[in-house]
Amino acid sequence: MAGDPPTNSSLFTDAMLASYRRAIEAVAAASDDICIAAFHLAALWRAGGRLIYVGAGSSGLAAASDAAELPGTFGLDENRIAIVLAGGIGEAFRINATAEDDAAAGEAAMSAFGDLARDAVIAVSASGSTPFTIAAALEARRRGAFVIGIAHRPDTPLLSGADAPILLDSGEEALRGSTRLAAGTAQKAALGMLTTLMGLELGHIHQGLMVNLKVDNAKLRDRARGIVAMIAGITEAEAEVALREAGGQVKVAILIARGGVSMSEAEGWLAAADGRIDHALRLARTA
Repeated sequence: MAGDPPTNSSLFTDAMLASYRRAIEAVAAASDDICIAAFHLAALWRAGGRLIYVGAGSSGLAAASDAAELPGTFGLDENRIAIVLAGGIGEAFRINATAEDDAAAGEAAMSAFGDLARDAVIAVSASGSTPFTIAAALEARRRGAFVIGIAHRPDTPLLSGADAPILLDSGEEALRGSTRLAAGTAQKAALGMLTTLMGLELGHIHQGLMVNLKVDNAKLRDRARGIVAMIAGITEAEAEVALREAGGQVKVAILIARGGVSMSEAEGWLAAADGRIDHALRLARTA
């Protein structure tokens, strides 16, 4: 039939789709390890630590993409999030393939952070043996960091040297030698799951809603208004008033709307509840 793709295109499409399914299955198989790592991430963040991502090539881009989303999605302090990429962050979209072989650069980049005893490092390498990433992860651990290693091959230096190894056994790529397809899909899903579970543990998710999002544009203002209205059981017009009173802080606005209290009282409840809106709401009901 005219317009049908060539047979080889159809076969290759099927092969890619099969590899994507394996990628998600690999993340499912690693879900327990991801949950454990997320718990440690949340504990270190709550204690004032930093979150540092390390990677090279397409793995580094996946890590950088996840890092970039955290301040907006969960209101995390961007000054406590860092990205270490082979070749430098300025070259993020011009991958320098030779830079990933520079182990000395990886070690030096991590040394620049000084003491890492309160910090967490997420190191990503499809092969699990990228020299830049391995050297950075080893130096981070030597300096006291809690290291999460994400790789796609078992018994690799990255996984054996990590405090929390996460193996994503996504199998062979449909496009041999490429790591941006199945491996990239697994990395993105695992990273998203890891840091979203961290956000949940920190109390920044309630009823599947982002209750600590950063309200810095019209779209996010609309989203925040809807979140406050839904959780507080009020109209969006009333939610807008509460948001203004709360200075754009969604959790505080929810407590103002539900409890009829001042901003300072709402912030006090949140502090007593360690930032968890569900606990703070219980305190408000008791009060």
